[in-house]
Amino acid sequence: SAALFSLFSGTDVGVTGGGAYEENPAAVTPVTAQPLLLTPEPWNLSVTQTPAKEKAKEGETVVLNCHLNSPQHPSLSDLMVKWYKEDEKGQMDLLEKNVTILPNNSRIFMSGDLSQGDVSLIILNVTTSDHGIYFCEVTLPDGKVVTGDGTKLRIRRALGLFGIEESIGTIIGVVAAGIGGVVVLIIVLTPQLRKCLLCMRRESRQ
Repeated sequence: SAALFSLFSGTDVGVTGGGAYEENPAAVTPVTAQPLLLTPEPWNLSVTQTPAKEKAKEGETVVLNCHLNSPQHPSLSDLMVKWYKEDEKGQMDLLEKNVTILPNNSRIFMSGDLSQGDVSLIILNVTTSDHGIYFCEVTLPDGKVVTGDGTKLRIRRALGLFGIEESIGTIIGVVAAGIGGVVVLIIVLTPQLRKCLLCMRRESRQ
């Protein structure tokens, strides 16, 4: 009977010990479970447009800078870039999914390396109709859209011979003529100044 008692008591100890062992994993389970780490990390993307205002003259080439920065995603090749313009006529899309969508228009296209975050826009041979506010918009793989603050583009007319350029030329001509006149006066007055100096010397000797 003593042997049976010790056997049963040993069984009890084993059961209680097993119960204690089963409780420990239940207490540790919330710490060791890692389901959240399997989900993709959310994007933290910044879109920076510079400058805030840009000026150009008809016929010039304009570069509207836009740079993307995402610290946890060094490669940005999977992003979709869109450029659009807003003016008094409303909104007009210029570029979607990294490609120009304007029909028969090769003046506007994206430059730079998307994988490095450079999605700047180039406009060749600008016209007065290109004025407006240009926005750089990026769509992330998770569907989130991030838009820059915009760049306001103003276009000056090329007034030609009867405009600003001629005015500048006229001013230069007037200044040159004035300088020439001063030189002539100096040349004319120099002999008279010499005579005056000689007269003053003679008077001082007397």
